[in-house]
Amino acid sequence: MTRISDTAASPRRRDILRAGGVLAAGACLPAWAQSGTPGIAPLPTVSGEDIRLRIAHRMLTIDGRASHAVGVNGTVPAPLIRLREGQNVRLHVENALDEQSSIHWHGLLVPFHMDGVPGVSFPGIAPRSTFTYEFPVRQSGTYWYHSHSGLQEQLGLYGPIVIDPAGTDPIVSAREHVIVLSDHSPLHPHVIFRKLKQQGGYFNFQKQTLAGLLAGRDQREAERLAWGGMRMDPADVADVTASTYAYLVNGHGPRDNWTGLFVPGERVRLRIVNASAMTTFNLRIPGLAMTVVQADGLPVRAVTVDEIQVAVAETYDVIVEPRDDRAYALVGESVDRSGMALATLAPRAGMRAAAPPLRPRPLATMKDMGMGGMAATATATTGGHDMPGHKMAGQDGGGQDAAGQDGGAEDAAGQDMGTMSHSMRDFANAPELKRTPTIQTIAPMPVDRTGEPGQGLLDVGHRVLTYRDLVATARNPDTRAPDRSLRIHLTGNMERYMWAFDGEKLNEVTAPFAFLAGERVRVTLVNDTMMGHPIHLHGHFFELVTGHGDFAPRKHTVQVQPGGTVTFDVTTDAVGDWAFHCHMLYHMHAGMMQVVTVRPRDAVPA
Repeated sequence: MTRISDTAASPRRRDILRAGGVLAAGACLPAWAQSGTPGIAPLPTVSGEDIRLRIAHRMLTIDGRASHAVGVNGTVPAPLIRLREGQNVRLHVENALDEQSSIHWHGLLVPFHMDGVPGVSFPGIAPRSTFTYEFPVRQSGTYWYHSHSGLQEQLGLYGPIVIDPAGTDPIVSAREHVIVLSDHSPLHPHVIFRKLKQQGGYFNFQKQTLAGLLAGRDQREAERLAWGGMRMDPADVADVTASTYAYLVNGHGPRDNWTGLFVPGERVRLRIVNASAMTTFNLRIPGLAMTVVQADGLPVRAVTVDEIQVAVAETYDVIVEPRDDRAYALVGESVDRSGMALATLAPRAGMRAAAPPLRPRPLATMKDMGMGGMAATATATTGGHDMPGHKMAGQDGGGQDAAGQDGGAEDAAGQDMGTMSHSMRDFANAPELKRTPTIQTIAPMPVDRTGEPGQGLLDVGHRVLTYRDLVATARNPDTRAPDRSLRIHLTGNMERYMWAFDGEKLNEVTAPFAFLAGERVRVTLVNDTMMGHPIHLHGHFFELVTGHGDFAPRKHTVQVQPGGTVTFDVTTDAVGDWAFHCHMLYHMHAGMMQVVTVRPRDAVPA
């Protein structure tokens, strides 16, 4: 049955007690619940082979303001589920809502009918009913769970999962804290979506201004005209911003000051989960380096950095070793720098570190528009780039028609730079694409950006993690060369807030991506939009092609930077139907989702 963990027999408790008497009371709590902030109740931990979860409405108070939420067992985030590799688990999920609900176990390798995606792998959990998930726990690491029904995830239906290894944990630490980053708005998520449909930049309050131009800030006039001509806003880095979002750490706003305690000199493990609906966080702890030891739940060779861009749905485990008897600010700055999640690491309750100021917002560059092949000198920082006179689609002729609405005529303004054409709507650059209204732009020269630190972080002056820094600690389980390759475009129409794979929204798709069991496939994702997309494949891990051969980092979610590409190899070893989608909630809701089918070889006619 479900129990609220007191970790009474946990080795970690012994570690904590050895750490010092300062935490005598806190040591009785689960490791991640050791908040030192008065008034903040610890979130419960549930564990065992039978776990009961109840989805229901509740109120959520953030920085003293109450708003509606959907929680699990009365909490947001939902309780930490703590499991052990090798066990079996039954999770009885009661849906107390008046609408369908579901829970997907993000990153867990489960039978497809336990994956929890309504309409793909099961029918959903009907209102006022209970569904029991049951599966063996085949892995260890940091994961999370969330609703896959409608927009419930935005309302608070998400929580962390920690799976301890079957044997000794090779990652040694004196204590750990689970850090769940998320975003929350007092607006109902369907109101947010409707506003985005009405105006894609509705929540962007950081646009360039005439005053800025006169003051010599941001882009120069020629660049502004070029971007305006193609109806693109370089300040449109995030769809939903701090104008409506509060950014949370473990369900608490900056003024709540969630605090994780430590004893100076300890090795502290932070299990970081980006459970937000729409926010890419740039995570740093000023004055404290972070050594990355796991990515998406799987071990990687230790790499020490000062900042990590954590895409939606990614997880990272890091080790920090605070040696000074002082508080440190844990900063999760939104990618557009309109706001930040803020918490504290401190040796004693009640301490608070000064919050750093928000850094200048980034502006999208020509590289973010898929012109990386010729924009090598462009920067991803404030001020963008210097490409005077460059013209793009729609710049000529007074407007840009949606692709496919003009009978297929190639009316985009081509660009002669040397001998190349750089039209943003030249379908010759992607002849496999159908001409649909969901394709506003096509990246003419996309490049692999896995060696870059993420949008806006090129010149921050300290070490920032890149995907190429990640190297698996163990040889990949399948090192065969790919049998075939697949190229998938991430497409969108930002004016109409339409998102899709290969120009087709989910409701327009007539066939899934089909695989045979045991295939080895090389997949290249091409981002034809100027927004980053965290792409998640259910039921599988894939190996990023980043130059590390048989020790390629294995992930379940990968951020494809704007105008860039990512390539991964995947072994389709899990028979069933699996969701494959952008983890930006409103992008998925608008259509950027597909189904991957994996069929047994003997079930497919020769």
